[in-house]
Parts: sequence; C-alpha cells; structure tokens
Amino acid sequence: MTATFVGMPAFPEAARTALADTQLRHNLAHATTTIRDKRARVVAEVADWEDLRVAGAAIKDATLADLEHHLVQLEAAITAAGGTVHWARDAAEANRIVADIAKAHDADEVVKVKSMVTQEIGLNEALAAEGIAAWETDLAELIVQLGDDLPSHILVPAIHRNRAEIRQIFREHMAAAGRPAPDDLTDDPAELAGAARLHLREKFLRAKVAVSGANFAVAETGTLVVVESEGNGRMCLTLPEVLVSVVGIEKVLPTWQDLDVFLRLLPRSSTGERMNPYTSMWTGVTPGDGPQEIHVVLLDNGRTNALADEVGRQALRCIRCSACLNVCPVYERVGGHAYGSVYPGPIGAILNPLLHGVGSDPQTDSLPYASSLCGACFEVCPVRIDIPEVLVDLRAQVVDAHRGDRRPKAESLAMKATGAAFGSARRLALGEKVAGLAGRMLNRESRPPGGSAWTGARDLPVPARESFRSWWKRTQR
Repeated sequence: MTATFVGMPAFPEAARTALADTQLRHNLAHATTTIRDKRARVVAEVADWEDLRVAGAAIKDATLADLEHHLVQLEAAITAAGGTVHWARDAAEANRIVADIAKAHDADEVVKVKSMVTQEIGLNEALAAEGIAAWETDLAELIVQLGDDLPSHILVPAIHRNRAEIRQIFREHMAAAGRPAPDDLTDDPAELAGAARLHLREKFLRAKVAVSGANFAVAETGTLVVVESEGNGRMCLTLPEVLVSVVGIEKVLPTWQDLDVFLRLLPRSSTGERMNPYTSMWTGVTPGDGPQEIHVVLLDNGRTNALADEVGRQALRCIRCSACLNVCPVYERVGGHAYGSVYPGPIGAILNPLLHGVGSDPQTDSLPYASSLCGACFEVCPVRIDIPEVLVDLRAQVVDAHRGDRRPKAESLAMKATGAAFGSARRLALGEKVAGLAGRMLNRESRPPGGSAWTGARDLPVPARESFRSWWKRTQR
C-alpha cells in the first residue's frame, strides 16, 4: 500500500512537535503565502475559471466511471506506438518491474523526474536494496535526498528548508553523491541552482535508464505528459536509452481535447503560472530520437479501493497541484512531515486513508481529523474535490472501524453515557440537577479534573445554574 514515514506518530503528537519549531513555521508561512498569492493573481485573469473547474471535475468523474475501458485503450495505443505496458497491483510489483528493467540493461543507477507516485511506492529504497542508485534531479527533491530528509510538500518537497540550510546541505553532502559543491558557494538562489546544475549534468550524460511519473496519459494516442519548471525532466525524458514511467491508473484522460482543460487548470493552481515552462509529451518510441525503449507501469496500489468508496472516490480527480496545501491553516503551521506520508496536507488527509484503509493504523486513522473543516481547500481545488465532505465521511469510517474494540476510547464511552442520559427523562432530569450544582460551584476559568486536554484549546461553557425544566416549573406556577 502507500508508503508511510516509518516511526511517525499520529498527527496530534507530530503536529505538537512541528508547532514548537519556529524556523519551520517561518519558512512555511513565507513560502505558502508567496505561492497562493501568485495563484490568486493568475486565476483572476481567467473569466471562465469556475467553468474550467466544473469541466475538469466532470471529465475526471466520467473517466473514472469507465476506467477499465480507458486503461485498455491506453495500453493498446502505447503498445502500437512501440512501448511496453506493465500492470502493477501494488508497490512491491511496481518496484520489482522497475528493478528488473534496470538490471536487464546492467544499470547500477537511474535518473529520476520528480514523481509523487514513485515516492508513494518507495522506489528509491527498493532500487537501493537491489544495488541501484536512484538520483533525484528536481532541485527540491535533490535537496531532500542529499539531506537524508523527507519531502513535506507535493509541489515543493523542500519547502521546510530556507536557503541557508540548503547551502549547508550542498556543502556537506554533494561530494558523497558526485560532483562537490564549489568551495565558495553562497546562499544566493542562483548560485545554489548553478551548483545543482553542475552536479546533475554528469548524471544526465551517463545515465542509461530514467524513471518518471506522468501528470496525464492520453488514452486515444498513448501519449504521456509531464509538466515541470526546471528542465531536468526534459533531460531525463530525452537523453537516456531507456525510459520507465510509473503511472497511477487515475491519471488517464480519454482525449487530447480533455487534456486541454487540465493544461489550463494545473499550472495556475500549482506554480501560479499561465503555463509550465516545460511541457513534455511522448508517444511510444521514435527511432533515432529520445529513448529507444519505453516502459509504462500502470499502478493500482489501493486506487481501486478508493474508487469503490462512493464519497471518497472524488479524491482520484486530484491532479497533484498542491493548491489545497497552500491555503490550509493547519498545513501552514505544522508542515508536511506531521502527516506521515508523501501525500501531506488536506489531500493527503483523505488520500492516505482511502488508499491504505482505516482501522489498522493509528497514524492513518488520525489524518481525517487533521483539519478545521474551514473549506478553503475546496474553494481552490481545480477539480472541485470536496475535501471537507470526504474528511467527515472518513471520520465516521474511523469510528465505525473501532466499534468492536475491547478497550473503547474515552470519546466512545462519553457518547454512550450521553446517549443513555438523553434516552431517559428521569436520567436527564438528574443530570440537569447535577449540572446546575456544578454551575453554582464553578466559574469560567475552572477546569474539570482531567479535562485540561479539552479546555486548553476550547471554551467550556459553565452549566446554567437553573435548568429549563426547573425554570418552567417555577414560572408556570
């Protein structure tokens, strides 16, 4: 299933740790504010933006409703164009396919285009176990890899780092992975990018195998599409002899006309640009031009489970733009690591439980509660995923999954006690008398024994000194 950060505690505990890191909060606030302001400006330029959102959602829903047909059509088109299609039910199968292809070409290293799905399946670690080094070529992914770190954002995996920290990472770790950073490297962004360019160039030129994901896959022609901003993807997609693309089955679009909608939605929602600087498309093998061997791994890994969820299946519309992260007040304060997965933020809070399932892992079960349900994520989502609706539904699923536990949670016991009280007029009257007595004894600053975990962040109204029942009897006499 989906890879999680091993040893990561449940969200509430991880969030408390993140909140204590003032540098992290500063980095996140600066970065998310910048990105969402850029997005707001370019979206405001599009008079029919809401119509585009509706169109994007409709195309995705129609495709998912007939997913089998479109995937079979995609396979046939890729095969006819000279590519090879592999089907992977889970992460283990996908990793084995990629490793076998690399080993068949005696490759002890691969270069990678930024890809969420390969992070999802833990491809780098799986290849390392086979003696194959996987080199990230996206600048932010390179920072995370060299720093032995974990990604914390869908679009900008190193958003939790500032440029001084990046300089230190480059100076300390670049040499062990290839060309070292210049001795006089400063934290100027242009110099940092230049150091990364020189470091990666030798890897681009010698790699025989490249690995990518795909933002979209057009079923009618078998065309894969990758959008990016740096050009590293273009290098990976054109220079090596062999290209392996791992693609989630939800990435398929029926036609080129459908693709047009998403190439207008995605760049504005993700990087705040009218179009991506690099939009690469390839259809099978072209003799003498680009990779001469193309493999496409179509990955399930829990996606059919999500598709079976009537409320949650809308999460499969996601085009990984990260707009929901950039407006989320929770993400802005705790960052991505607290979510314990490569999919952080609001979309991660629903996607991880949908792919992984609820009821077996406390960390995953905590994610649907990692939200204030403010609705900002739905307002910016380019494909209108109603994330708050899915969060509420997943919370109900988490509760239902634990109804048979031998040791019920305090919340469950409290709800049962409340139900028993409200189920009997006599018990309710007794409860009102007790509450009235408490109201005369307590003041607004009082905290019930053991209730500090609740009242530390919430107001607890003082019970009325007189219940409505008592008031009625007294005044109607």
